[in-house]
Amino acid sequence: MIRHGESNTTVARRIGGFRTCSGLSPLGVEQAERLRDRLAATAEISADVLVSSQFPRARETAEIIAPALGDLNIDIVEGFGEHDPGDVCDGMTFDEYVERYGRHDHEADPFSVGFPGGETLAAFHLRVGEAISQTLRANEGKTIVVACHGGVIDAALRQALRAAQLGVFEINTLNTSITELQLVKPGRWRLVRYNDHAHLAGLPRETARQP
Repeated sequence: MIRHGESNTTVARRIGGFRTCSGLSPLGVEQAERLRDRLAATAEISADVLVSSQFPRARETAEIIAPALGDLNIDIVEGFGEHDPGDVCDGMTFDEYVERYGRHDHEADPFSVGFPGGETLAAFHLRVGEAISQTLRANEGKTIVVACHGGVIDAALRQALRAAQLGVFEINTLNTSITELQLVKPGRWRLVRYNDHAHLAGLPRETARQP
């Protein structure tokens, strides 16, 4: 699983659902190119399948790294999309959201709706789990690369490690980092590596945020 490069919506401090996502920032493109060059040089991932969420930032990341993975076709699986904030909040600035709705504790109750008309955390975890299950069944025995999102990787790790949906631990998945999970047998996963971002050495951590 590969988190997308830095997005324009992150730089603009906006809630970036699939409706308003405008793709990668210039730094995000460079991050993905660094990953592509690393994979081409090391051949460390022998991929059979390349999957992306429907978000432009994930699709662009997949398109950039595809040449290092044998120019595989990109399968769009919407189930690997980031948490859906709904029509009302998608594209809203974080400050606007807080001013209008306050600071919602998204971890207090996985069944609560933090974004009006949006997805609950419980529904998000269910969707990601179904996407993983269906993708595995369709590609049994294959190595699958998924260009996705930090929240998706968090959900996948919690399910693989059989951890609670909320709390227990906190992760910080960096842009274009590699997280590798191996299905040892049905229902049992091995975490091979998490947040491998060696290719980002020397790059700034992030683009300066807009005020």
